[in-house]
Amino acid sequence: MGSLFRSEPMCLAQLFLQSGTAYECLSALGEKGLVQFRDLNQNVSSFQRKFVGEVKRCEELERILVYLVQEITRANIPLPEGEASPPAPPPKQVLEMQEQLQKLEVELREVTKNKEKLRKNLLELIEYTHMLRVTRTFVKRNVEFEPTYEEFPSLENDSLLDYSSMQRLGAKLGFVSGLIHQGKVDAFEKMLWRVCKGYTIVTYAELDESLEDPETGEVIKCYHCHIYPYPNTAEERKEIQEGLNTRIQDLYTVLHKTEDYLRQVLCKAAESVYSRVIQVKKMKAIYHMLNMCSFDVTNKCLIAEVWCPEAELRDLRRALEEGSRESGATIPSFMNTIPTKETPPTLIRTNRFTEGFQNIVDAYGVGSYREVNPALFTIITFPFLFAVMFGDLGHGFVMFLFALLLVVNENRPGLNQSQEILRMFFNGRYILLLMGLFSVYTGLVYNDCFSKSVNIFGSRWNVSAMYSSSHAAQERDKMVLWNDSVVRHSRVLQLDPAVPGVFRGPYPFGIDPIWNLATNRLTFLNSFKMKMSVILGIIHMTFGVTLGIFNHLHFRKKFNILLVSIPELLFMLCIFGYLIFMIVYKWLVFSAETSREAPSILIEFINMFIFPASGTSGLYPGQEHVQKVLLVVTALSVPVLFLGKPLFLLWLHNGRSCFGVSRSGYTLVRKDSEEEVSLLGNQDIEEGSNQMEDGCREMTCEEFNFGEILMTQVIHSIEYCLGCISNTASYLRLWALSLAHAQLSDVLWAMLMRVGLRVDTTLGVLLLLPVIALFAVLTIFILLIMEGLSAFLHAIRLHWVEFQNKFYVGAGTKFVPFSFSLLSSKFSDGDNVA
Repeated sequence: MGSLFRSEPMCLAQLFLQSGTAYECLSALGEKGLVQFRDLNQNVSSFQRKFVGEVKRCEELERILVYLVQEITRANIPLPEGEASPPAPPPKQVLEMQEQLQKLEVELREVTKNKEKLRKNLLELIEYTHMLRVTRTFVKRNVEFEPTYEEFPSLENDSLLDYSSMQRLGAKLGFVSGLIHQGKVDAFEKMLWRVCKGYTIVTYAELDESLEDPETGEVIKCYHCHIYPYPNTAEERKEIQEGLNTRIQDLYTVLHKTEDYLRQVLCKAAESVYSRVIQVKKMKAIYHMLNMCSFDVTNKCLIAEVWCPEAELRDLRRALEEGSRESGATIPSFMNTIPTKETPPTLIRTNRFTEGFQNIVDAYGVGSYREVNPALFTIITFPFLFAVMFGDLGHGFVMFLFALLLVVNENRPGLNQSQEILRMFFNGRYILLLMGLFSVYTGLVYNDCFSKSVNIFGSRWNVSAMYSSSHAAQERDKMVLWNDSVVRHSRVLQLDPAVPGVFRGPYPFGIDPIWNLATNRLTFLNSFKMKMSVILGIIHMTFGVTLGIFNHLHFRKKFNILLVSIPELLFMLCIFGYLIFMIVYKWLVFSAETSREAPSILIEFINMFIFPASGTSGLYPGQEHVQKVLLVVTALSVPVLFLGKPLFLLWLHNGRSCFGVSRSGYTLVRKDSEEEVSLLGNQDIEEGSNQMEDGCREMTCEEFNFGEILMTQVIHSIEYCLGCISNTASYLRLWALSLAHAQLSDVLWAMLMRVGLRVDTTLGVLLLLPVIALFAVLTIFILLIMEGLSAFLHAIRLHWVEFQNKFYVGAGTKFVPFSFSLLSSKFSDGDNVA
């Protein structure tokens, strides 16, 4: 819980790695994922670094493995993925692995090339047999006519466009036989007609059997345009046909043996391809990290700088010892922490439940180092604000069941590797679970289930008490009661809570179900939801300002509490906190009998600022004096908020002309603003440092810009004061979206379910089933998905803009450890850790 409230403390460590043990030490660090490396060679090109040759070797191995995976996938051989991740291979085995993979690649390419040649030859022979079979119906030769026909010369020896060939066309009739793609027949006819100047006869027939393109694997009617010689006699045709059949059978036999051998080689390669892919990725990641290290003057030791959580320094030392022991080095690698002025990265540990909420906060901005993390409170506030806008018992229960189904099956690998939309729902399954659960709660508060009310405890309103017969004669003259004539002739009947026995107290939980029948239902619910939205918004923003106090305490900026946080709280509470007080006070003090005498909160709130000359009745005695005091406090808090902090920092600056701070061990020293400069001097005053003179000699005096500090604080103060008004109005979206959701649900029920339920019994059963199906589909797509997405986005906006900007800076960098668990296990991905 402490880690989720604030990021973990980090330290900058320096690793001294022996050249012979660096690979093994980084392999041990990658398995545990403890540290984030800093690039000490930023000015060195990637092609000029020490281990660029090893990285190229890994890329070559990746290329070979990608080729193997493609061939294995093409052969429909399953790729086994082991659960255990193999360790990175030792450097001595890399050359052996490279030699084996290269040899396997050469063999596969040769076998595949021979296979393609055999398939191409087989296809040409099959085409030749089809050509002989089809053209037999075109050319019916008799013995007496055979001398009058002459074939075209072979294209290899003489062209069809040759002048001598065209002269021979005028003397004798010849023909050319072949096969062409079915889609190219029309273009082929036009081309022949133009080339032969119209002296051509084209006859064609479609093949009954489809052929396969050996290059693309596409099944077509014919493969490209091939020309084959046609025999002159039937005996030649029969002899050629028999020879073709024999050669086809031989090619089939050789091709099957080749495919069997290729499959055996691929099956054997598939057994180890998973482990080799993982090993090559780990090896490449290690050399990428080694390229970030620098060498000492003797070039025998690598120096690395890493960010490491303070709680894992012991594990870091243990990993270095383990790597040194595996390499058999006599001198072990070691580490030590070093002081730094740089801001460390932010590390917030999450689990399956908190990861989704942390991602919502990180989408706004990664938290600054050691500041309060809003994700801890977002776990409750985010689904609750969503439920306020989405409140419906039925819709929330459907969402809860869907999320519960994802949570129960979260260990199934198919869900996490499914399509993008389903994977997005799966990653946010716990958010959906709480959103659905809170929507059920707010649906019970609104007493709204698919736009209908649920009468659980029985209505607290009594209709019979409005009849005049139930009251004495003296009471009838003082009250407006009902009788039979009023009931028959009145279109609208009004229940008066002031009549004894009509209103018997509040409903035990939520809204009374009788309001679902009232004509002024929207007026009542709008008033309730609008006030509820204002109350929730002011409480939410006040809580955000309060969290800022914890940041000031942690960063030792106690003056910010007195000069910033307290004035902000006074400004917020004296105006908007007082508005909440008036709302709650009116709810508690005025009853149904005295409701007509209750003053308007809006009028009273406006009169608080304009000081009306004529006195009003007010909510309580002494209201005018209390409001004046609150306005005076508000007016005094504004100049303190504008000028308090800049003047205090100016006073600190005038007290010291130079600032120097001495620290032992690791200490974060941030000097990103003028405020930090003044605080350094103030800290020396508090600690009674006697090293001030040395600090002034070692450090140059920082320039103090009072104008910049003043301008920054004025902008912040104006933004806060105006934001209190605009942000409070922004929370009215809770009321607006809740109203829109309820009205859409009511319209959908009235247009579908009410129509289906009003049909008579003969057709009602047949019509009700499709009506229910359509109602369910529209409910899911419109009310659950579209309205749910709208409420989700508005809840994100309320947290990012109205809540987090009160205390959350979000200007940090995320801690990305060097961890092999971040490597993708998919064969198609070749990316490594960044």
